[in-house]
Amino acid sequence: MATLGAARITPGALIRPAAKNPAVEVVGVAARDPERAREFADRHGIGRVYESYERAVGDPEVDAVYNPLPNGLHGRWTLAAIDAGKHVLCEKPFAANAEEAAEVARRATAAGVVVMEAFHYRYHPLASRLLEIVGSGELGAVRRIETSMCFPLLSRGDIRYRLDLAGGALMDAGCYPVHLMRVLSRSEPTVRRAAAKLASPGVDRAMRAEVDLPGGAVGVITTSMLSSALLNVSARVEGEDGELRVLNPFAPQHYHRVKVVTTQGHRVEHLTRTPTYEFQLQAFAYAIRHGGPVLTPPADAVKNMALIDAIYRAAKMEPRQPTAA
Repeated sequence: MATLGAARITPGALIRPAAKNPAVEVVGVAARDPERAREFADRHGIGRVYESYERAVGDPEVDAVYNPLPNGLHGRWTLAAIDAGKHVLCEKPFAANAEEAAEVARRATAAGVVVMEAFHYRYHPLASRLLEIVGSGELGAVRRIETSMCFPLLSRGDIRYRLDLAGGALMDAGCYPVHLMRVLSRSEPTVRRAAAKLASPGVDRAMRAEVDLPGGAVGVITTSMLSSALLNVSARVEGEDGELRVLNPFAPQHYHRVKVVTTQGHRVEHLTRTPTYEFQLQAFAYAIRHGGPVLTPPADAVKNMALIDAIYRAAKMEPRQPTAA
């Protein structure tokens, strides 16, 4: 497996999980800055340094690629890897917009390769447990779901604030609560209204969206990288007979808490602290070696990007565009 770029996320998302997985070996790294790629390779014991992303996806001895590039480059380089016959683990958001995501999905299906969006939380037992609780009926009919990811990103020079790289709070932080809203509601929500706070023209630093869910339920998605909501990583499901509250559903390895309150009483649950990324890489490798579906395939990514696009439009903003060559 090769990684495109030496992004900050790569050691935790790929290098360390691969060291624990005998089915995965990280053999190469490519970066726009060759010196940075060499330093990264030396630090992590990677044998090959590629002078370009093209060299990495074209290496016949590499059968899979990890794509942690900026949002606006996800689609282009995932497509390049697919065209080279590689399997791809692509960081979220999957593409710049739903149209680009659909093209990636079409080409992945035609090529017969495994392409997976890296919503690592979805592969952790916590996500399965949340679905089990909501689906058990103990909360009664669902009336409201709230999902949030808010954290402070103070540096306005960070690439996550760059419009030309398809940045913005909804793309970088918000893709998580958007996805979890779809997962918990087991539906494709319809956007009722949305409002953004801007960091610069066209770039949101915060976003709040209200969505309609099945059975007359309502959903609220909140995300920010710079707002008064400094830190809020949570989910809440309100039913006729009870409530589910989750602290840190997206990175439960650091800490998490599940609280269920019903007419029968209340309880608190904790699950494994094993990193989400280990479960994700295990699922990716298994799909490549043994076949079978994954939880976050391209078809799911297209739906997630469609909801992100719809939220932008409801906030009177334009969906993101792929980064120009």
